[in-house]
Amino acid sequence: MLKNKVVVVTGASSGIGALIAEKLSAEGAYVVLCARSADRLQEVGARILGPHELATMDVQRPEQVQSVMEGVLREHGRIDVLINNAGYGKFEAFMDMPQEEFQDMMDVNYMGIVRCTQAVLPRMLERGDGQIVNIASMAGKIGTAKSTAYTATKHAVLGLSNSLRQELRHTGITVSTVNPGPIDTPFFSLADPTGGYVKNVSWFMMKPEYVADQVVKLVKKRKEELNLPRIASLGIRLYQLFPRFADRVSYKWMNKK
Repeated sequence: MLKNKVVVVTGASSGIGALIAEKLSAEGAYVVLCARSADRLQEVGARILGPHELATMDVQRPEQVQSVMEGVLREHGRIDVLINNAGYGKFEAFMDMPQEEFQDMMDVNYMGIVRCTQAVLPRMLERGDGQIVNIASMAGKIGTAKSTAYTATKHAVLGLSNSLRQELRHTGITVSTVNPGPIDTPFFSLADPTGGYVKNVSWFMMKPEYVADQVVKLVKKRKEELNLPRIASLGIRLYQLFPRFADRVSYKWMNKK
């Protein structure tokens, strides 16, 4: 089902991005791994036995995004799947977070998706086929203390994805969102340098291999949304039905930063 599909994965130099790329390649897809660090990309590429290529690309630089995507389209004629995974987070109290950090996080986590998607969507529309997978977060569904900047970016990603999904109905293009809870990846070395949050939620953290496997299944089935862990789906529904009540009840459990 994935054999010979051309898949672009951003943020592919570590964490679930690297694992998703590795697993897609093992399924026979031709994977283009994109990230800022050429050295780290080379390390990931050395582990991948299937068809792939590496592309140094910073999602904050529109000219790089356009150049890389145009190069892939020129070489392969199409991009079947775009996985927008590039992003980062920092957990700090609202008044302690510099405004520049709010802006930078939004530029990477949200505008990075806008740039990459606009670069590949015209050709997908021409072909009447394609899939855009945006790696969002459970934070995009439920806000918690000390994550205002990060949560805002993921709310933006979900808003973009849900609206774009409606806009692209009946075009043959699937817009998918993945909303994971905490994953045991290097993400937290920046987001939580003290290790306090990780310690508090260690029982709830998912293995990156599990999340990557679920994303590959989503691509195969062209599902529109995936919430992880699955038990979180129930909590999210309850929160959306009774947000203020859920805020009061879940405060101590959710706010572990």
